[in-house]
Amino acid sequence: MIRIGILGDIGSGKSFVARQFGYPVFNADKEVAKIYNKDKKSYRKLKKLLPRHIFSFPIDKREISKAIVENSNNIKKIISIVHPAIRIKMNYFISKNKNKKIIILDIPLLMEKKLNRKKDVLIFVDSKKKIIRKRLLKRSNFKPKIVKKLKTLQLPLEYKKKKSHFIIRNYYNKKITKKIVKNVLKKILLNARNYT
Repeated sequence: MIRIGILGDIGSGKSFVARQFGYPVFNADKEVAKIYNKDKKSYRKLKKLLPRHIFSFPIDKREISKAIVENSNNIKKIISIVHPAIRIKMNYFISKNKNKKIIILDIPLLMEKKLNRKKDVLIFVDSKKKIIRKRLLKRSNFKPKIVKKLKTLQLPLEYKKKKSHFIIRNYYNKKITKKIVKNVLKKILLNARNYT
């Protein structure tokens, strides 16, 4: 099995690129939303750590946002609960798809939390600041303060770029991006022996 890790800035279009490969995608952001909505164990732990912010189940994302904006340490507290749960979900996803030729890991803190392996194919999704800003402004839950705090948790983009095997420039139209992904996928499959 080839594992592809998608890296890039917040709003660069990582999830869009991940979907274009046509293989199973583990999307950490979607899994976090499920944890807030369905995981009572995580809710109890978060309520204990953030009693002034978490009030009821399912967890309201606005409560999480408020906690992050109020105090930078709160984001670390949230991650200390949410990330172990994400790791379990990721491991389940990998074992469920163990017979697939390729799986895609769309996880914002993939490198930071050491979730990637030595043989993983790392792909950096590159985009222009102007386009990223435009994309973020379209999001209904966009909060500049939160994006700023999330960025402090991440490794420098230049470092991630250097560590990547491929760079996908996602600042043209969707058609061109899809074409670029197809070409990258071809190269990966041609060199499959290096990645398994």
